[in-house]
Amino acid sequence: MRSSISTEAGDLVLNIDRSVGVQRWLRRLAADDRRPAAIQQATDCDPVLAKVLAGRDVTPVDAPNILNPALRTLMPDPSVLRDMDAAASLLADAVEAKATVGLFGDYDVDGASSCALMARWLRALDVTPRVHIPDRIAEGYGPNIPAIDSLAGEGIDLLITLDCGATSHEALAHAKNLDLPVLVLDHHQMRDLGPEIDALINPNRPDDTSGLGHLCAAGVTFMVLVAANRELRGRGYGADKLPDLLTLLDLVALATVADVVPLSGLNRAFVVKGLAVAQARTNRGLAALIESARLSGPLRPYHFGFVLGPRINAGGRIGDVAMGARLLMSDDPEEARLVAAELDTLNAQRQAIEVEAVESAVALVERESEMPSVIMVRDDGWHQGVVGLIAARLKERFHRPALAFTLTPEGQWTGSARSIPGVDIGQAVHGLVEAGHAVKGGGHAMAAGLTVEDTAWPAAQAALQALLEESIRSRTATRSLSIDAVLTASAASMRLIDAIESAAPYGTGFPEPVFAFASHRITYAGQVGTGHIRATLSDGQGTNLSGIAFRAAGTPLGDALLAAREGGPVHVAGTLSRNSWQGRDSVQLRIVDVANP
Repeated sequence: MRSSISTEAGDLVLNIDRSVGVQRWLRRLAADDRRPAAIQQATDCDPVLAKVLAGRDVTPVDAPNILNPALRTLMPDPSVLRDMDAAASLLADAVEAKATVGLFGDYDVDGASSCALMARWLRALDVTPRVHIPDRIAEGYGPNIPAIDSLAGEGIDLLITLDCGATSHEALAHAKNLDLPVLVLDHHQMRDLGPEIDALINPNRPDDTSGLGHLCAAGVTFMVLVAANRELRGRGYGADKLPDLLTLLDLVALATVADVVPLSGLNRAFVVKGLAVAQARTNRGLAALIESARLSGPLRPYHFGFVLGPRINAGGRIGDVAMGARLLMSDDPEEARLVAAELDTLNAQRQAIEVEAVESAVALVERESEMPSVIMVRDDGWHQGVVGLIAARLKERFHRPALAFTLTPEGQWTGSARSIPGVDIGQAVHGLVEAGHAVKGGGHAMAAGLTVEDTAWPAAQAALQALLEESIRSRTATRSLSIDAVLTASAASMRLIDAIESAAPYGTGFPEPVFAFASHRITYAGQVGTGHIRATLSDGQGTNLSGIAFRAAGTPLGDALLAAREGGPVHVAGTLSRNSWQGRDSVQLRIVDVANP
């Protein structure tokens, strides 16, 4: 981990070829790249921000749209999506008939947000929605026959599935046998054209050429509502009678961030505009959740992904699965306050359950004589609602795809998978199902769910290793950390934070900027909260920078920070953010790696 201060060693930053995190620090841009200067000239932006934009393949022509994404410019004609006109007609028919519509949603943030979007639109047009969110443990993911029978018994005239249904052949065939029109709104990967229903909107269906596969289900739902409003206008509805869809963008933004879809194109406009709507607190449920989470100051994508999203998910993980959707649909301030408070309590309980389960999962991995290319662990004592979180933490810690399973009452292993960039876990899970190694499964490139028979466990494990080994080897053989710029503590100013935030949102496909701080001393380091390490960096010239390494206690990164408080200077890498506390803003560094000079 030795280096020199010189940055003249090719693509290496500070000559770091092996950090504490076992990573090479690489320049995101070559030193002689001319794009930052061209971007700065085109936009008059901060020079560091110009480097950040160029490092994400933003051109000088595209830079203004990145800094100010306009929904009007980025929104395509909804009819580019396959089956869209049929879907719009189904919804318009339901509105004109004042039908009763059954909504079947997923139990995560995207499913809850999609249900709330559709329910609010229907209610604004005097259409009654009946919402069903399946119990994660008792029903599992997606439409099922008993739930469809129950909705049919309530007299629904149209069934809409949201964030699910694209692969539910048997359940939706049953709905058609009941003479129910069916509309599926989904975004999960498909291996065929899906069930034979009235309309199936999914930008990831094999015959869809829209190029909108990066949308989450709430984004798809919004597009459908745009088309439905247009259809109703064509049938004589005036603009004053149609819901203002822009007021619902807070739900689209929440789902887009929480579902970790690429923050490119239309998704950027959804998040930027949706954050502004959320800031106005027009959705009583979301406003109550913001209050229960004790958030103050401007809302950021971080709050959607790491503060509000987990609270909504907590109901689906360890409580009442319908709580998230009920909260986001509520117009009753007292109901919203009570549900938000309960979700806050459930989230704290979920965190405690997660900490204990992750500790046991890490121990299982570390007992292996050799680190597998794909981590696959199981424990019949883990709560089914946290296996996805266990997989995510294992992926973060060991930097490879991870799957965590728990045992169902039927004796099957049900689990969740999380992957690393460049390794498509969703396709691999589909491969397991097709080969007969998994009972069922599906998902995205970065996340999936599956169920495996106990007797099939060894075969499933071997098959998954074989399916992914080559792509994983290429991604993990030499790990690297892309650095946008080398800064000093004094350069990490609120002015720089303002500049960085002007290009938000950051996330999948548009990563947060990572900066290196060369030869800074750690003047303080200590553990805080549930396993975090807080540290203070000093540049030796009187400027200090507050930093935190999340979930770093007991890891090489955390140990290095604690050891550095008694030693010499170190190089530190991390992302910069705004820390708002009691009405005051300050700069905070989220530390992701450390290296010795």
